[in-house]
Amino acid sequence: MSKIRSICVYCGSAAGDEAAHAAAAKTLGAAMAEKGIGLVYGGGNIGLMGTVARAVLDAGGRVTGIIPEFLKKREVMLTDAQETIVVPDMHTRKRMMYERADAFVAMPGGIGTLEELVEQLTWAQLGQHRKPVLLLNTQDFWRPLLQLFAHMRNEGFIRPGFEVSYLVAEKVGDVIPMIEQAAARVSDEEREAKVPLGERF
Repeated sequence: MSKIRSICVYCGSAAGDEAAHAAAAKTLGAAMAEKGIGLVYGGGNIGLMGTVARAVLDAGGRVTGIIPEFLKKREVMLTDAQETIVVPDMHTRKRMMYERADAFVAMPGGIGTLEELVEQLTWAQLGQHRKPVLLLNTQDFWRPLLQLFAHMRNEGFIRPGFEVSYLVAEKVGDVIPMIEQAAARVSDEEREAKVPLGERF
């Protein structure tokens, strides 16, 4: 996992009321393209989804859009992506987004964005993957969710040994470096785990 080839970005099909969210989407998309990191996303051409995808394309990067048939019109499918996959339902969409991504970034969004993010956090908590999951906390958007996580821990519903693993970036410029560092740590740990205990010292 030390090499990040693609990032799945979860974000709103609306732009939101804060201009900073769209600015962050543009900056992130351009940075991904500059680093040669492909975008995996929900396939739409509106809201933050469209903004980040067009930013990747405008900077010469690669975009893979995965969209259910019933959302092609509602989310105005982006037709310029190098790869567009139309799937029958939301479950297939989420599975394919997971399979094609090396990491996940959650930008501001609505219920769908939250659901996609929490699913990846749940799978990681249950040991189903170790791909980095990062919340881009533009304008403190994710603070209420982070407070809820803390509340869950304090109430004993996130128990020791079942911690929720995620990264939080306050600045767009920190997103890719944080993800790459996390992926490198996972690779180092996995390599060390393969070395017999007696050969580690």
